[in-house]
Amino acid sequence: MSDMNYPPTGPLSPATGVTVINDVRPYGEGDAVSVRIVDGVIEEIGPEVSAADAGHVVDGRGGVLLPGLVDMHVHLREPGREDTETIETGSTAAAKGGFTAVFTMANTMPVTDQPIIAESVWAKGQALGLCDVHPVGSITKGLEGKTLTEFGMMANSDAKVRMFSDDGKCVTDPLIMRRAIEYAGGLDVLVAQHAEDHRLTDGAVAHEGPTAARLGLRGWPRTAEESVVARDIMLARDYHARVHVCHATTAGTVDLLRLAKEQGITVTAEVTPHHLTLTDEKLETFDGNYRVNPPLREDTDAAALRQALIDGVIDVVATDHAPHGAEDKCIEFDQAKPGMLGLETSLAIIAELFVHTGLKDWRWVAQVMSERPAEITRLPGHGRPIAVGEPGNLTVVVDESWTVDRTELASKTENSPFDGESYATRVQATLLRGVPTWDADTAS
Repeated sequence: MSDMNYPPTGPLSPATGVTVINDVRPYGEGDAVSVRIVDGVIEEIGPEVSAADAGHVVDGRGGVLLPGLVDMHVHLREPGREDTETIETGSTAAAKGGFTAVFTMANTMPVTDQPIIAESVWAKGQALGLCDVHPVGSITKGLEGKTLTEFGMMANSDAKVRMFSDDGKCVTDPLIMRRAIEYAGGLDVLVAQHAEDHRLTDGAVAHEGPTAARLGLRGWPRTAEESVVARDIMLARDYHARVHVCHATTAGTVDLLRLAKEQGITVTAEVTPHHLTLTDEKLETFDGNYRVNPPLREDTDAAALRQALIDGVIDVVATDHAPHGAEDKCIEFDQAKPGMLGLETSLAIIAELFVHTGLKDWRWVAQVMSERPAEITRLPGHGRPIAVGEPGNLTVVVDESWTVDRTELASKTENSPFDGESYATRVQATLLRGVPTWDADTAS
């Protein structure tokens, strides 16, 4: 059943009214049905449901009905860099991509290292009503890696912060990370690590390998990631808290995660669509849109990541959606800021890689893009079964070809590495507590 304490707080009243979704197949299985949602909760699923009193009627076009997607790792840039993204534009992109909840990282200006900033982000997202925007608190004050933030104050604030990360920077000091893990364990919040030993990546802009050597780019070794992952796995083992590995990229990281899970250590991990599909061969063009942190790796790494996601060694897909303006991308490659857009393309990429190839089905997509992210973050109301009595946080997906046009994306910037790529799956509609936040049929 749905969690009646959801949403945790916020200016919005509970959803009211009736919405009907017609002609959809839950998880892509069985015959098409209709879904009736009343006051934000699924009331009826069947061949025919009443739509006489519906304020919204969504045509599912025979598509797949999924629980609303959850992204554990985005950068919405607000506060501080509203020139590149805002909570409004990022939430719009999320809704168009099928997401009903996102977790926005703490490396804003100012850093989200105190309750008042987290509460501001949460309240703004709720006021917009396009997507539940959950602020991630920083592990250390100012992302400086020296002093822990007040996890408890942020976790108990109106924002109910559930995850802490210095993403963009690694908590390199093992004693600070140990204390963070111990602190998090007592509160049952998640510590998410950007695994990068900065002493090994100073000046690095590309994966350390033949491509970087040929192009004259300073290399970023796999060891920089894997050494931190190994250390944090052992800290999680000894100090009994939940640790999450952000944007895993190497086959060696996969091996470490597999070993940790075999030993019952509470470590989870995410992978991005771009690390599943793109490799450092893309750098031949010196296009700054392919610069990302951590860098694109080799074919062997991408293949290992895909298999790890299938096997459950890597738990979830997360976009690491990172908007940057043209002034920070259309420059020399080694001067470009790292990061790529991802919210509007991620579902299409995962469908192409795994569903259309027959490797996995739509229930699996729901698991890695909705259910497991909500479970790992202890997020009520999202990633729930499609059933009577459950929240109306839903996504409708149809098989219809489309081509990515970076100028038509909802984000304020255009730094998509997938510009011009064509996909066979798109989001038809997204509903947050029964209210359509995106409907392709009514979009202007």
